[in-house]
Amino acid sequence: MSQISETDLILNSDGSVYHLHLKPEDITQTILTVGDPERVEKITANFDSVSFKKKSREFVTHRGVCHGKELTVMSTGMGTDNIEIFMNELDALVNVDLRTRTIKEEKTSLNIIRIGTSGSLQEDLPVGALLASDYAVGLDTLMCYYDLSQTAHEQEISFHLQEATGLPFAPYAVAGSSKLREQLAFDMVIGNTATCPGFYGPQGRKLRAKNAMPEFMEVLNAFRQADFRLTNFEMETAGYYAMGRLLGHEVLSLNAILANRVTQEFAANPDQIVGDLIQKVLERI
Repeated sequence: MSQISETDLILNSDGSVYHLHLKPEDITQTILTVGDPERVEKITANFDSVSFKKKSREFVTHRGVCHGKELTVMSTGMGTDNIEIFMNELDALVNVDLRTRTIKEEKTSLNIIRIGTSGSLQEDLPVGALLASDYAVGLDTLMCYYDLSQTAHEQEISFHLQEATGLPFAPYAVAGSSKLREQLAFDMVIGNTATCPGFYGPQGRKLRAKNAMPEFMEVLNAFRQADFRLTNFEMETAGYYAMGRLLGHEVLSLNAILANRVTQEFAANPDQIVGDLIQKVLERI
């Protein structure tokens, strides 16, 4: 069995993976993720106990017990570039023997649940809603570098969305975990999430820099492929879903809708909305 080179899989002097600074014993099979490092503490404040804490760059990790179940909570920072690092190193912790640098014959599938915030793309998706992403569509180029398998339905969405937006590359569409959706999101809105490679121009915001596609948000709002429409947008979900498929993990993105970009409304109580989502996940996990 061939070894993974020291430059492909970089390990720290203590044997931990390079960016996360974690070893295999530091994580559990179920992992809750957030973008904001400060939100990790807000989740584990609800735990019965916390046995492990680690901080490395924007990656903060807590491991503990909640309602009798061992869980890990981790922050990723923003963007699919961070998610690519996060998912590869997380997978290496369970599916690569770090001592011999060889891929394990028996693979482990993790349950990865994103607890995030998002903006609504549709007038009928109100501020305060909790949404589970059925499909995610990546409006970034991350999957140009990977051999991602897509269904015919996903390929149709990608093709027609490229036509509608005029992007010089094909977006990628990927479904999330139906198993986790049924377990955690049975009373939530089920939607389809556009993942943008930025917060301002790529999401149609206009400050001082001139936007190349000033009507981009309106195009996403109007896009239809049969009964498929985009309901919300953020910056990570498509990266999670695509890397999850490539690596064989169950991944679900749950979104607290804090803004409606059509009605230009922002939540008066964002912390309460996110707190409600956290409590639902912890009760159902």
